[in-house]
Amino acid sequence: MNMHASSVTAPPAPRGLAQMQLPVVMMRDILLKTMFRNNLDMVSEISAAVCLPVPVTQELVDIAREQKLLEATGTLNANSGNEMGYQLTDAGRARALDALSQSEYFGAMPVPLDVYREQVKRQSIRNIMVTRKQLTDAMGHLVLPDTLLGQLGPAVSAGRSILMYGPPGNGKSSISNGIRDALGDHIYVPRAIEYAGQVITVYDPIVHTHIEEDAEDPTQLRRPKRFDTRYVKCERPTVITGGELSLSMLDLVYNPTARTYQAPLQLKSAGGVFIVDDLGRQAEPPQALVNRWIVPLEENRDILALQSGEKFEVPFDTLVVFSTNFHPNEIFDQAALRRIFFKIKIDGPNQENFLKIFGLVARKKGIPLDEDALVHLLRNKYPTIGNIYANYQPIFLIDQIMSICDFEGIPYQMTPELIDRAWDNMFVQDETIVK
Repeated sequence: MNMHASSVTAPPAPRGLAQMQLPVVMMRDILLKTMFRNNLDMVSEISAAVCLPVPVTQELVDIAREQKLLEATGTLNANSGNEMGYQLTDAGRARALDALSQSEYFGAMPVPLDVYREQVKRQSIRNIMVTRKQLTDAMGHLVLPDTLLGQLGPAVSAGRSILMYGPPGNGKSSISNGIRDALGDHIYVPRAIEYAGQVITVYDPIVHTHIEEDAEDPTQLRRPKRFDTRYVKCERPTVITGGELSLSMLDLVYNPTARTYQAPLQLKSAGGVFIVDDLGRQAEPPQALVNRWIVPLEENRDILALQSGEKFEVPFDTLVVFSTNFHPNEIFDQAALRRIFFKIKIDGPNQENFLKIFGLVARKKGIPLDEDALVHLLRNKYPTIGNIYANYQPIFLIDQIMSICDFEGIPYQMTPELIDRAWDNMFVQDETIVK
């Protein structure tokens, strides 16, 4: 079964307050804070701001009215379909200010953690089937051996962890991005979740790409069924971290001013891909980083802690891709290696694939290939580095040759002498990287 964009079940909109599974006082306070902060007085506007259906919002407004926190303004607003307006009473304003002093959070009603868990199951990364064609299309710009796609495909479809290792400059990062592009469908990301009365914001425009809904056709009699707007429809997320990754980035972030939490990176990437690039370049040893992931990778759940020290479980539904230039045995013990399901070596190209890439790049950049120059490169240059080819080299050499031609004011061309000049630059660069 191949899971396409349409097949992730959308979270159903709540039908009434009873279905919300949130403390009524918390919901009422968020309503009051939102009205106060955004200066709203119409139920239709309030309902859009707290991301609840109008009837559910009206139920909350009625509760606040009974408690004398809101009053009807008595004016019907002609601009908005003769809606009744509401305003905070003095007691309501006092309550809103008191609630804001306890937590600055207002706006979208959070989704209880248990309700969110159900949605994670409906859109799990483990339900995805990636075909060879999808993977090939997503990696179209890379020249990869067929055997590599044969290894990557099952790894991605399993939605488990992948370790890619091999010498630098061979496209491990590009392959990671290709995996992300192959997923291709949409999921629903909660704006915020609630646990034990605490609000944890999840949706992050930096990580999540919002998908615009098709505009509703006003001539349609039956409007399309709406999903729960406390969620945002997004592409499957990708979080890419490199040498800057530290263990603390995998913990809840508490904002003492707003008194709310922000989800850590692996929770933001739920339903998607978490790429740890350049493993071995972080301040913490790779073994420590992998140990932190062991329980989540094996049990599909992660453990987070609140300020109070209380620990709780969240779903862990992420395809983790580790990528390193080191040999796995240098940076992990055997127990950690067993925990990573798929280990895939990404090697440099053989001579034939190197020439294929070289030809593709030259054609794309509009520089004619020259047989003497290529023979010189393969016969005289590569033996000096043990005939080790890397995927980044064709682009590097050709860009260098073009820059030299531009500088000398000559048409783009390839000669043994230009190859020599480009080659010298490539290896100065390599030495500086190694230091």
